[in-house]
Amino acid sequence: MRYTPATQTALVALLIGTASGVSALENDTSAEASTVGDASQVTELSVINVAMERIQVIGKYADRASIVGSATRLSAEDLAKFNYSDVNRTLRLVPGVNIQEEDGYGLRPNIGLRGSGVERSSKITLMEDGVLIAPAPYAAPSAYYFPTSARMEAVEVRNGSAAIKFGPRTVGGAINFVSRSIPDEFGAFVDVRYGTDSLRTLHTSIGGSTENFGGLIEVYDSNNDGFKNLPDGGDTGYDVEDYLGKFRINTSPDADIQQSLEFKISKTDGDSNETYLGLTQADFDEDPYQRYAASALDNIDTEHEQIQLTYNVDFGDVQLVTTAYRNEFSRDWFKFQDMRNATDTGNIKGNAVLEGGDATAIELSWLKGLADSIDGAIRIRHNARAYVSKGVQSLIAIPFTTGGVGHDLELSLRYHKDYEDRLQFDERYTVVSGALEFASAGTPGSAGNRIVSAEAWAFFAQDTITYGDWTFVPGVRFESIDLDRSDWAGDDAARSGSENVRDTVHVNTFVPGLGVSYKIDDSLLLTGGVFKGFNPPGPGNVDAEEETSLNIEFGAVYDAGHFNFESMVFYSDYANILGTCTNSVACNGAEIGDQFNGGEATIWGLEFLAGYTAELGGDWQVPFYINYTYTDAEFSTSFEDSFWGDVTEGDAFPYLSKHQFTASIGAVNDDISVYLQANYVSASRTDAGTGSIPLEEKIDGRIVLDASVRYQVFEGYSVYVTVDNLLDNEYSVARRPIGLRPGKPRSVLAGMKINF
Repeated sequence: MRYTPATQTALVALLIGTASGVSALENDTSAEASTVGDASQVTELSVINVAMERIQVIGKYADRASIVGSATRLSAEDLAKFNYSDVNRTLRLVPGVNIQEEDGYGLRPNIGLRGSGVERSSKITLMEDGVLIAPAPYAAPSAYYFPTSARMEAVEVRNGSAAIKFGPRTVGGAINFVSRSIPDEFGAFVDVRYGTDSLRTLHTSIGGSTENFGGLIEVYDSNNDGFKNLPDGGDTGYDVEDYLGKFRINTSPDADIQQSLEFKISKTDGDSNETYLGLTQADFDEDPYQRYAASALDNIDTEHEQIQLTYNVDFGDVQLVTTAYRNEFSRDWFKFQDMRNATDTGNIKGNAVLEGGDATAIELSWLKGLADSIDGAIRIRHNARAYVSKGVQSLIAIPFTTGGVGHDLELSLRYHKDYEDRLQFDERYTVVSGALEFASAGTPGSAGNRIVSAEAWAFFAQDTITYGDWTFVPGVRFESIDLDRSDWAGDDAARSGSENVRDTVHVNTFVPGLGVSYKIDDSLLLTGGVFKGFNPPGPGNVDAEEETSLNIEFGAVYDAGHFNFESMVFYSDYANILGTCTNSVACNGAEIGDQFNGGEATIWGLEFLAGYTAELGGDWQVPFYINYTYTDAEFSTSFEDSFWGDVTEGDAFPYLSKHQFTASIGAVNDDISVYLQANYVSASRTDAGTGSIPLEEKIDGRIVLDASVRYQVFEGYSVYVTVDNLLDNEYSVARRPIGLRPGKPRSVLAGMKINF
């Protein structure tokens, strides 16, 4: 695991770095911090802790020597260092993560692992507390809902050979968000923040445990006015309300059979005045934070509810963890779709208007609100969708020893169903004196009336085999998936008429993998692995092939107290890479949900992370930390389609930076901590290609500095200040789907936290 910077502060030594691991002990230097995979030590943990280890990607108590391949855990201390609420900024600490920023706040992030593709994080396995968390993980995995990262106590990233344990999507890997645990002792905290753009945040939690019961209630409420500027001065910010409750009953510590039952319920309401309508190059150069008048009504309203029940039982060394879950998510993203052209003869896409020059000057003046338009010129779509994701998963772990060989055998079965229901329609508006006036509305379903669904059985078997200094982790995953799609007429909102049922897409696949590590001495570990990457196609795409790859990794981990490093080389050979048309990508002439085979491709790269902590006089320490990722991805075939565009063999992937670098330095003692962090991302292209990047296809490289200061006034009470983008750099983050959009400018946050 990678030992991230803040973890070692909590352990006094402030370990920062092995690039394949994380906070191994996370504030726990007792015997509880044992290796869960070791049959001789596993019983030292309570049944509750053992269960959490089993269903998480890494686990709070996992020892680095037991982790084969690449893995990172960011602890609560790591997350608190800069008080980030934007998961994009949080994941800068993790090598191998690819990110395309979008709204500046990370509300709907675009995350990939090892070049897998970033479009709405749909190419990776997303989980919260070990449970699939994308709106419809099989049928419609684009993450228009994303867990509120600011309320998490840990973030885990696994992009090595063991990722097959956390399918279905194994090409890139898995990210698991760990919600706040029920505390062992009664306690509470209140965290209040104020900041730039009228930011107001309240975060509070209360909970505790007795011998047989435990509970937790948590509230996170944050809103601001946004950093972009509409001509009418309207709000461009967001409002997020997130509520979490956990309740547990468990046997007494002296019970012959240890058991626990935990009930988790959460509700998240979101509202943000966000748009896909960006700017022309000229307008971006003049003021990157302006927004056009045609986007004044753009808004996404979301609601997410989760119920999860987890039962744990410990029969001696054998552990059984079973979780039943149900997630419901609904959204209505009311946003600019397209517009009538000046001759009133048809609709024209927004990106064609921004790139049309003199030929679309009239339409552009309407977008900006500089001239009155023809009647109903602006079309705004209710992208209304409802999702349900539910299932049951069970894992049994059987540690045993044969001769001098230790085994930790894990077997798991999951039954899962999900669906996405679309009932979308348009409204038309007229630009009058720089404002939008309602003109007409379509009927529900006229802009999309369909249901896509999935039913899946998944099974995996994995054995962690230890023999002397060697560890072998063979494993295999099996996925059996049925994907369906049904469409109704646009004027049939009741769905009483004929149903257009597309052929069911059947997928049955085995996903094998093998990880290996060898401990040379107490400081140096060699590790690597080989495994199959797999991403299933979507419903209704009978011509789309499943995405598969052969993935290889190899690296070294060195940990010698105050100095640590890790280097990992990875290589992925794709037999077929898939592209999926979404609103966030803006495909040319394709229907949302259509998929395209990109054929063969190769991705290789390097992940490196290192850290050193200097001990100064008194109780001062100076931690230094760096991580670097190099990613080279190119197509191995030539083709043309509506997603990838015109591709020539050897072309580089779009929206993938070759170089990413993060470095931080701090000064900490018992009362104060000061950190400065620099993040560099090299330029990327918006379309597949080679050589120098044309200006109209370029996302500029950038360097962004963040800083934080925290002071503990007295025990249990601290104050802090965080500055994002300290130098106030202006930079672009995307040109899709419609024009240039900016990164967040300088923002200042001040807060105080009280622990009871």
